[in-house]
Amino acid sequence: MEIPHDHLVAMLTRLKLTAIRDQLDSLVDEAARRELTIREALGLFCEREIARKDERRIEMSIGLARFPYVRDLTGFDFAAQPSIDKGQVRELATGRFIANGEAVLFLGPPGVGKTHLAVALGREAIVAGYTVLFVPAPALVAQLAKAHGEGRLEERLTHYSKPKLLIVDELGYLPFEPDAAHLFFQLVSRRYERGAMLVTSNRAVGEWGAVFGDPVVATAILDRLLHHSHVITIRGDSYRLREKRRSGLLKAAVASGQSGSA
Repeated sequence: MEIPHDHLVAMLTRLKLTAIRDQLDSLVDEAARRELTIREALGLFCEREIARKDERRIEMSIGLARFPYVRDLTGFDFAAQPSIDKGQVRELATGRFIANGEAVLFLGPPGVGKTHLAVALGREAIVAGYTVLFVPAPALVAQLAKAHGEGRLEERLTHYSKPKLLIVDELGYLPFEPDAAHLFFQLVSRRYERGAMLVTSNRAVGEWGAVFGDPVVATAILDRLLHHSHVITIRGDSYRLREKRRSGLLKAAVASGQSGSA
């Protein structure tokens, strides 16, 4: 019994098999051209449907992650930052640290690629099926403090505890208020051994007492972050400064400053 094309399309729509529906004629032609058995053709159809659903899931998850921009590992210049162990970063990209609820710390001066790596690993995590949220440290602290003042701290802590990977970017660029340090400590404690964190910072861990404005709280935070952690310290020049040097802008700016001060 031959099923009318429109009826078949309607059934595929009802089953939400939209990839098979949209590619139906080409899939049938491909199966016939390759002389596939019914079982093989069914496998082909399912592969295309799964690929479409994965593509949409990844696209939606990347939007929800709130990355500042799109970056991947293939676009990172490992040769320009020889202090980074490429194998270690590739290991992190497998997502095992997320499954284990561990922490990753990227430490180094501005412009060396910390945020690029954080976003790239976040993207790899999404492809692997994990939920991810990216938030700049100043925004995170401001939201926790605001929620605390409005009596909604538990709600905000729950929000930041849900993603399997929470990326906190630029910790240390601005000092914390003492109350904010305690709020951040509550978040770290909530996620400890249950949810992975990736933190980028321009300050060495020994300087975090000054960042948090409270050495005791800083020690408590580091105690949890470093217990199951991967610390990657990047020692190298800023990409942005390197590009300016390459174009000659930096020399021109320095020369101008020297002549102006003479």
